[in-house]
Parts: sequence; structure tokens; C-alpha cells
Amino acid sequence: MDEFELIARYFRTARLERAGEASATVLGIGDDAAVLQPAAGQQLVVSTDTLVEGVHFPKEGPAAELGYRALAVAVSDLAAMAASPLGFTLALTLPQATPCWLQAFSSGLADAARDAGINLIGGDTTRGPLNIGVTVLGQVPAGQALTRSGARPGDLLCVGGNLGDGAAGLDVVLGNQLPVGLPMAAQDYLYQRFWRPMPQLALGQRLRGVASAGLDVSDGLLADAAHIASASGVRLLINGPQLPMSDALRSWSERQRLDWMLRGGDDYVLLFTLPRAARRWLEQWRAAGLAVSVIGEVQGGKGVQLDLGLGPQNVDGPAGYQHFRSTDD
Repeated sequence: MDEFELIARYFRTARLERAGEASATVLGIGDDAAVLQPAAGQQLVVSTDTLVEGVHFPKEGPAAELGYRALAVAVSDLAAMAASPLGFTLALTLPQATPCWLQAFSSGLADAARDAGINLIGGDTTRGPLNIGVTVLGQVPAGQALTRSGARPGDLLCVGGNLGDGAAGLDVVLGNQLPVGLPMAAQDYLYQRFWRPMPQLALGQRLRGVASAGLDVSDGLLADAAHIASASGVRLLINGPQLPMSDALRSWSERQRLDWMLRGGDDYVLLFTLPRAARRWLEQWRAAGLAVSVIGEVQGGKGVQLDLGLGPQNVDGPAGYQHFRSTDD
């Protein structure tokens, strides 16, 4: 089949084009470009993610899971900016157009679009090594986008969910040796946490005008905390005993699970700073079912410190995944 037949058969579907709010899409798939109309008083938020086989996901990963993960991790950037989804584009590079693979991929993509409430509005397809590029567009009330640069000394450091599950899930996906007695339910949970992360859109929107800085944990807690510290010109102190952990992670050794919680990445939960005067919001968010935890505080200074119960220690060396880092660095 040619490019246009491929798009018509697998991506021009109601499940993808009508997964979210339709009023903002003036013109979707089928023209040279899409046309969006954000609501009055809203600012446009745009983010692009590229997923490369063997780098961002295991080779020969299940097509449906690839489709879901590709969109979910991109939408997580909208959540990090406190934005609401408007639409997304897909740039898909394929070695060959295999109908069964495309059907499964577009099905997983549609599941993610439904869960996030976001419409497919355009994109491109081409031949080459498997590469999935997703651009997401959202909107946020003017002046209320959550950035990395607003943290101030005295703020609380908070996280929107459990840490380490994404890295443990990758072990499950790769078929690595697992702890003896790890329940099948725990394996299934971790498998889903890797392939089907849930962008924290509801939490992100609640942080508008309340949190002082934020982002999503994709490269690892320490690495992403360093981004906030650098952008805000502050130091972040993380208290190790306060890090939230799922029951599924407890089957591994303390050393392994701590490493995954600090450096593993792929969790896609929100990390944010909260003025102490706004602490009352935490209980309201928890009552709404949002698993928010305080894991440290913002201080004067620079960088990131970690306290595992023996006093604060500076974090040295690579704190998480970094592209283009030499193995000799």
C-alpha cells in the first residue's frame, strides 16, 4: 500500500481523530497542515518526543504497547506544563508497512489518545529504521504554565506518585532475572508501568497557580531534580526515607530499588515544588485520589543533595539517563 492508503486505513479513524475535545480542531487530517483554535485567554503549549528503537524501547517491542507508550510519554510533557490537551501529530518511520503491525500499533495509539483525551490531527509516514515522533499541543490559561524556574528556598519538594516502577518494569519487559517469589500480579503491574505510563494531566492542571516549579520524571529523580535546581538557581534536598514506593518494588533489594527510584527514570510522575503556604492543597489532592508525597525541600544554594538518614550529601556523577554522554565520561 502507498502512504496515503496507509494513513487512511490505520490512522484516519474515529478512535484517533475524535478521542478528545473536538472544538479546538478547525482542520485536522487531510490537508497540508492542521488548524487549531485555542480558547480565548489560553496560551499554546507544544512539545515533541522522538522514540528510537533500541534506545527508548526494546527492539521488537509489541506494536500496541509501542503505540500507547509513544503518545503517553509525549502527553506527560503537557501534564508537566499544567496544560490541557488539544491535539497531536505523528511522524512514523517504518522499515516496511506490515498490516498486522500497523493495526496493533494504531490500536494502542488510539487507547492512549482515548485515555488522554487528545485527537490525532496530522503527521507523516516514511520508510526507514523504526522511529516514532510525536508532537503534542495543549493549552493553558495565560501566565499559568508551570515551568522549571520558579522554585524558591522554603518550598516543599513533592512527587505525584511512586518512583522506580518504570525501571523495574523494563527488567520485566526484557526478561531479566527477577526476584524469587515475585507475584505474577506484580509483574503485570510493572509491565504496564513501563509500556503504559499514565500522564498526570489531572494533577498538572491542579498545580496551576499553586506550584512554583515542576516537570515530569523521565530521566530519573536526581537528574530531573537537577533541572529544577539549575533553572531556579536553588538547591533541592531529597529525603530518601520519604520516597514513595509501590509494593511490587519491595521484592528487590534495598540497594536496587533505591537506585531505580533515584536514577531509573521512565516513571512519568510529576516532580514539583510547593510554597509552604499552599501545603493545605496536599490533603485535598490526596482526597481526590492523587498520590502526592513530600520528599524534600528547596534550599538556598545550588545542585541536589540526598539524605539517606546520615545527613545531606551532594549528588556527584551521572544522576540519570543522558543522550550523547560518552561511555568515558
